[in-house]
Amino acid sequence: MNSIDEHIQKDKSEIEAARAAGNEGKVRHLEDELKGLEEYKQHHPEDKHDPSPLEVYCDMNPEAPECRVYDD
Repeated sequence: MNSIDEHIQKDKSEIEAARAAGNEGKVRHLEDELKGLEEYKQHHPEDKHDPSPLEVYCDMNPEAPECRVYDD
């Protein structure tokens, strides 16, 4: 994806396709991903890049050990 907006639109269309196919597991996964992307976009309105799953996770869980940043 080139931008977070493109990723959000892609997830929305994939959710509809998964619902039509009756794939509830994929729907739940995509809805969780979409929720994280929308929250990331709210927290970073000026940032248009498509964040990695780690960036989204760390935005939602800044205290997690894998999200700590150390200065040398």
